[in-house]
Amino acid sequence: MNKKYYVYIVECSDGTYYTGYTTDISRRVDEHNYSTKKAAKYTRSRRPVRLLYSEEHASVSEALKREYKIKKLSKKQKITLVNTNKDNM
Repeated sequence: MNKKYYVYIVECSDGTYYTGYTTDISRRVDEHNYSTKKAAKYTRSRRPVRLLYSEEHASVSEALKREYKIKKLSKKQKITLVNTNKDNM
């Protein structure tokens, strides 16, 4: 069984976006919302978060490269990415 890696975008309660990568999206979103230690420092003070977008990658390297590219996008570009890929969720 090949491990899958995901890049995701969540929207925080203040309307900001957070981009990350994981091997388990539902676990990671739960960590952002409920964990005091495993949540990203950024999302801890901006709960709850809501999953807006995810994409699957075959390797951790591929996922990290894509995460980096998404993080460099403007919020407007991220909104476009989310809106043009709503059917993929």
